[in-house]
Amino acid sequence: MSPGRTSAFFERLAQREYDPMLRNAVGTARFEITDKDSTERWLVTIDKGAISVSRRNARAETIVRGDRKTFDKAAAGRLNVMAAVLRGEIVISGDPRFLVQLQRLIPRPSGGP
Repeated sequence: MSPGRTSAFFERLAQREYDPMLRNAVGTARFEITDKDSTERWLVTIDKGAISVSRRNARAETIVRGDRKTFDKAAAGRLNVMAAVLRGEIVISGDPRFLVQLQRLIPRPSGGP
């Protein structure tokens, strides 16, 4: 797997350590990014705004799955994650409410209403 926008996004997210927009959020999400025959996993844990990111394949309340191309677009701010979920480009299992909170950390697409 070649490093790309998605990996850079998660690495930057790990460096943030705290985000006041998530001060009421508590939960874990495992992002599973597929690329041909391999899967890259990122575990994001939020505990009242404290952000932790790892590559562990651990249990999570929310699982978010999609291909690398889709996640790269989201990480670049060219794709709205919730719209991608509604189109079936990204699949969520578990608690989708946590993804709604995490969406605050993902760059928003610009240039549209």
